[in-house]
Amino acid sequence: MSLEVCVLASGSSGNSIYVASANTRVLIDAGLSAKQVALRLDQIGVVPESINGICISHEHGDHIGGIRVLQKRHGIPVYANAGTLNGIMRQPKSNEIATKVFQTGAAFKIGDIAIEPFSVPHDAYEPVGFRLRNADTCVGVVTDLGMATALVRDKLRGCKAIVVESNHDEDLLREAPRPWPLKQRIRSRQGHLSNIDAARLIIESATDELEHVFLAHLSSDCNTPDTAMRTVASQLRLDGLGHIKLEIAHANRISTIWRASARCPLPN
Repeated sequence: MSLEVCVLASGSSGNSIYVASANTRVLIDAGLSAKQVALRLDQIGVVPESINGICISHEHGDHIGGIRVLQKRHGIPVYANAGTLNGIMRQPKSNEIATKVFQTGAAFKIGDIAIEPFSVPHDAYEPVGFRLRNADTCVGVVTDLGMATALVRDKLRGCKAIVVESNHDEDLLREAPRPWPLKQRIRSRQGHLSNIDAARLIIESATDELEHVFLAHLSSDCNTPDTAMRTVASQLRLDGLGHIKLEIAHANRISTIWRASARCPLPN
């Protein structure tokens, strides 16, 4: 079996993404409660004890909220870089979490899945995206970033599926009843991608391999699923990429399970 992906949840209330090969199962982030993670895994026929590792993108609560209890109850290894670990250790009960430290930019393996963490711009200690690959295919995950860098685009090239942030609509953010400093933080290079930014990132990183995109981390009051889908889809069609399947990742329910079948070329 090639890699498969299911977004268990994505949004400001919690984020977690399931990626699996025939022999290995990992989570990217676990920002839901341990109970919710277990319930959503159960919907795809997976028990928490079978998860081989949780890889943390950064230390914000909507990405780490369930890791302490998941590890305590199910013994799941947790992986993070040094900066993220530093951020986690500043939070209550963090000394109860045992973390394996990876180095940003250096690939490591969990079972038969090679995982490459790469730097992304976001207002956290050492935030990363992930490129995950096994012998057959690769997928990319970038759920919190303020801008698409050349590095991000490079790491997403050659992926058959990506999970990419499509946080806000610029007009809805401008009109939202939010404090001005918060709006500025969201718009900043350390904040979150707009729908237009997400579309540009997809277009600039897409190769013939790309077939499925999950639009993730939608704001509940500065975006809507219809707005995100319409904006991104129209931009992709204009660039001749209308064949790429788009799917909204929701906060309150799991996505479809995407499965790859063709071989993905290794990055240069």
